[in-house]
Amino acid sequence: MPKMKTKSGAKKRFKATANGFKHKHAFKSHILTKMTTKRKRQLRGTSMMHPSEVARVERMLRVR
Repeated sequence: MPKMKTKSGAKKRFKATANGFKHKHAFKSHILTKMTTKRKRQLRGTSMMHPSEVARVERMLRVR
């Protein structure tokens, strides 16, 4: 039986922590000149994955 592979795209986007998964904010890669400074500032850093999405990410990363 072959090994189960993780989704390589998910592996790059999510990091497992003790309390769930961290992820980067969307809409922060290009065409930022028309976006307000306040919006860009609020999109900095990382956030925790919403609980409704955790099961899907765990399945992609083969956590359980």
